[in-house]
Amino acid sequence: MKLFNSIFAVIFLGFAALQYNDPDPLVWISIYMAMVVFCIRATRQHFSKIFTIILIIVYVGYSAILSPALITWLQSPDRGLLFDDLAKMQFIYIEETREFLGLMICLAVIGLNYLLKKEKQDKKWIT
Repeated sequence: MKLFNSIFAVIFLGFAALQYNDPDPLVWISIYMAMVVFCIRATRQHFSKIFTIILIIVYVGYSAILSPALITWLQSPDRGLLFDDLAKMQFIYIEETREFLGLMICLAVIGLNYLLKKEKQDKKWIT
């Protein structure tokens, strides 16, 4: 898990760096930098229940707000637009679907860490 979290810390750092030209860069830089902190702490086996719960609540809540865009994208005739750079300017649901998927990556990393750590040792999760 140390390697997994180290790799994802670098990936999330890259994600944060790419947000400078986003319409809401501070939101997304904060989201991804929080994941960098989470991953770095996870490499040291230092988990915080409170920090983890806050991340989950924020990410699930924001995902719920973005979920209508995901539904619109799933119902669209050309789902390949998700990977088209110009489509995000034409259709707001493309950008919001990408944001939704970014949050799902964050939640997957948190969930995987939780499941593997819970399986190994409950005592590593501190408050």
